[in-house]
Formats: sequence, C-alpha cells, structure tokens
Amino acid sequence: MNDDQVESLLTEFKARMSIYHSSEDDELKKMLQASYDAVNRMTGVSDIKNAQFKELVIERTRYVYNDQVEFFEDNFLSTIIGLSLQAYGEEDDDNG
Repeated sequence: MNDDQVESLLTEFKARMSIYHSSEDDELKKMLQASYDAVNRMTGVSDIKNAQFKELVIERTRYVYNDQVEFFEDNFLSTIIGLSLQAYGEEDDDNG
C-alpha cells in the first residue's frame, strides 16, 4: 500500500472506531499495513479499492486493536473464502 492509501484507511478506521486523536496514528498505520498483508495472504487479493477486501483489512485491524486477532479468521471465514473464490474466478477469466 502506498502512503495515500494508508492515510485513507487510517481515516476510515478512526471513524469506524470513534478515535478522535492522533497519538496512536503511527501504531494504527502499522496495524493497517499488517492487516493488509495478512488479508492479502489469506485471499490473494491486493486491490484496496475492492470493498470486501477493504472491509476485511479494517475489521482485522479492529480485532488487532482490541487484542482479539485470534478470533478474526473464524469470524470472517465465509467472507475470506468468498473473496478468495472471487479472485480465483477472475484469474480464470483473465487466462481463459
């Protein structure tokens, strides 16, 4: 993710979590980047413009922020699988 994308996600995450200060911004950016990398690894998707992918990145970051990341994959498994299958189907369309 580039810096503009991280900033945009940071703004969305802070709004979602009702965070109105900037004292945690550097740590939140690290969490967002780690979540982006993790969701990319799980799904094979890397397009932050994809609404489901972006939602998963933000939700995983929420779990990390609340020290509950071990529950993320189980709670979002159907979305993770669905997005993976969608990405796999798009790959087949491109190659077919």
